[in-house]
Amino acid sequence: MKIAIAVNNKDQNSQISERAGRASHYLIFDEKGKALGDISNPFLEERGGAGTATAEMLADKGISVVIAGDFGRKMTDALENRGVRYYKEEGSVEEVLKKVTIFKK
Repeated sequence: MKIAIAVNNKDQNSQISERAGRASHYLIFDEKGKALGDISNPFLEERGGAGTATAEMLADKGISVVIAGDFGRKMTDALENRGVRYYKEEGSVEEVLKKVTIFKK
C-alpha cells in the first residue's frame, strides 16, 4: 500500500497542505510509515482541473491513500472513481504519521 501526503515542502517536518490538488509535492510512505520518496505535482499551476488531474496521476502511480488538509469535490470524485481512499488531516507530516491508524501495528 502506498500513502501520499500532500505537502508544500519536501520535508517530513512540513505541515500538511491545505489544498490537495494544489499541493506542490506528495510525500510517499508505505503502510508502516516508511518513506518511499516523493512526487512533484505538475498540475499545481493549472487554471482548472488540478484536483482531477492530480487524483488521476496519483492513482496511476499506485497510490492507495491520499492525505491532505482538504479536497475539492472534483478531486474526491476522481479519487473515488479510481478506488483511492482519502483522509482530511492537519498538522505536520510527522504528527499525522503517528496518529493515523493505518500506520499503527
